[in-house]
Amino acid sequence: MSNDSAGKSESDRNGLVPEGWLRAFWEFSRPHTIIGTSLSVLALYAIAQSDLLLANPVFLPLALAWLACICGNIYIVGLNQLEDVEIDKINKPYLPLASGEFSQKTGELIVALTGAIAILTAIFQGPFLLATVGVSLAIGTAYSLPPIRLKRFPFWAALCIFTVRGAIVNLGLFLHFNWVLSLGRAKSVFSGWDLESLSVAIPGKVWVLTVFVVVFTFAIAIFKDIPDMEGDRQYNITTFTIKMGKPAVFDLSRWVLTVCYVGIILAGVLILPNVNLGFMALTHVVALGLMWFWSIKVDLEDKMQVAQFYQLIWKLFFLEYIIFPAACWLG
Repeated sequence: MSNDSAGKSESDRNGLVPEGWLRAFWEFSRPHTIIGTSLSVLALYAIAQSDLLLANPVFLPLALAWLACICGNIYIVGLNQLEDVEIDKINKPYLPLASGEFSQKTGELIVALTGAIAILTAIFQGPFLLATVGVSLAIGTAYSLPPIRLKRFPFWAALCIFTVRGAIVNLGLFLHFNWVLSLGRAKSVFSGWDLESLSVAIPGKVWVLTVFVVVFTFAIAIFKDIPDMEGDRQYNITTFTIKMGKPAVFDLSRWVLTVCYVGIILAGVLILPNVNLGFMALTHVVALGLMWFWSIKVDLEDKMQVAQFYQLIWKLFFLEYIIFPAACWLG
């Protein structure tokens, strides 16, 4: 990793007031990813509990799984910022490293600490959480860090993003919570790896959610580079936007999202008898209509409008982790 030419940033030298440091740390953590990770943890816990009707609420593992996943999230997005300072000065100058609010050493310290906390917490909580966090961190490292730096290649960059957010997080967290809840008692952080009731069985509703999120995250992965086209081109980061053009990637993203929403409604009809079909169909039709309504108004030459629509896609992603568990509980 490169060192800052001027050593510590002005903010580090003078000492940020607590509120200022926390605000910069919040930006460094990439809030939309923190919200998405938090909702995914809560949603998978709720789905694992949906068949038990809270007969065995175990909240300590929920809190520790959230801590491990949030720290892993910060490690991944922080490492990406450490390697992309010059690119972010063009694409995202408000980020703490690009703006100089954090020095390179501060960023490195945060990344090292959060990565260590994520792994240590997962080790104490069991094999499924350790596998979820460990594989996610490994892929996140390969995505950003030279010499591999998979983000240079559009296919591998997209594969990294939807593999972690789609498959690994959903399947791994469900297996973890299902195992912990089936132990029939609160699992202490010091209780070790009690492999009683260890199971790799995954119900249809978790597979449906996983497929939805994998495909949805693919749309996020290809769309996120539209507003970053200038910096990516200057630093030779090949993306689908650079290869295909903004209009093509924009249209592809919209149709991928459409397939997601239509597909999950059909899945509810065909293979999910224990969900509330009316609720699921209505909420997904509304979400799909909202996406198309806003997309029609987007001017692709207006970077602000493109960025706002990208944030709307993330909000729809957040919403799914509320809608789907609710449909399971109402079924």
